[in-house]
Amino acid sequence: MNNSTRLMVGAVAAFGLSFGTQALAQTTITVSTWGGPNHGINTMVWPTWKAWIEEATDDRVTVEVIHDMGPPASQMALVADGVADASWIFHAHMAGRFLATQLPEFPTFEEFSSEDASAAYWQTHQEHLAQAGEHRGIDVMAMGVHGPGQIFTRDQVEDLDGLDGKRLRVGGGVMSGLADAMDVIGVALPPTGVYEAASQGVVDGAMLTLESLKSFRVAEVAPHTLTVDGGFYRGSFAIVVNPMVWDQMSEEDREAVHSVSGEPLSRLFGYMMDVSDERGVEFGKAEGQTFTPVPESDVAMLRQVTDQLIADWSESVSERGVKAEEALAYFYDQLDAAANQDSIAPRVLER
Repeated sequence: MNNSTRLMVGAVAAFGLSFGTQALAQTTITVSTWGGPNHGINTMVWPTWKAWIEEATDDRVTVEVIHDMGPPASQMALVADGVADASWIFHAHMAGRFLATQLPEFPTFEEFSSEDASAAYWQTHQEHLAQAGEHRGIDVMAMGVHGPGQIFTRDQVEDLDGLDGKRLRVGGGVMSGLADAMDVIGVALPPTGVYEAASQGVVDGAMLTLESLKSFRVAEVAPHTLTVDGGFYRGSFAIVVNPMVWDQMSEEDREAVHSVSGEPLSRLFGYMMDVSDERGVEFGKAEGQTFTPVPESDVAMLRQVTDQLIADWSESVSERGVKAEEALAYFYDQLDAAANQDSIAPRVLER
């Protein structure tokens, strides 16, 4: 074989290798996560979304999850600045920026699943809340609602009077308004900081979800729970991506990723919260956690407080172009509709 032939064969081989590498290449969506390794967002949501995306795109797009890129309140900035392609955010961590997203946080005094609430929230966001422009700079892939937020304390209390003057962890949003109404001292902390703060006596308890009994070790430092049907509050989340991520993939793959996001991803998030709450309660009971319902007189007071909080919220969001009364009515209609639809459970990779 002469030199010219060797060069030609080498060039063809190099071209073939390059072509093959491109054919196998993937677009990787880098996800920043701030929950602990055993949190349901990491064991259930991200693995399932990854599997959905890979299936929908024939493995051309995948997901890589990276832990501890930044604290919870920094996640939106991490995505907006392109440090990560995607993350999950808790809206109450960013006081002042998000108001419309308080819609699903108000107490309802009725039981419903987080999966149904998250599906209803996604539809309500698309129909009524997105116009407020609160997520500007990033794309919203899903909206989520956590389970009933209850009150955990180091010392057992029987009613709201027993909370007077106590220092409770709050996460902002509706929680802060309720804390003021109950005459407790709200201490702003991420859920990841509750264990240390309670063990050191910095707080007397926390307003948190039932899943936190296990995932954030709350049962170890606050063994008593004060409950109300449907929770004292719910929490609002979003799964977001940097818009530049779409430049890395074809139109076909963009549409494929969107097809497994939106309502399905919202349902997945809510389902994860439902399962996590069940596991949290089971863990808490095994550890000796007590659960005390507030008396009906306290429920009546909470209803009055809630009515005022909703009235104040309605006035605030009207300045952002949101018709609060219509949005709330739509949300509750969608909640009923979601309850009559099939659960996402059969499509979930559970761990």
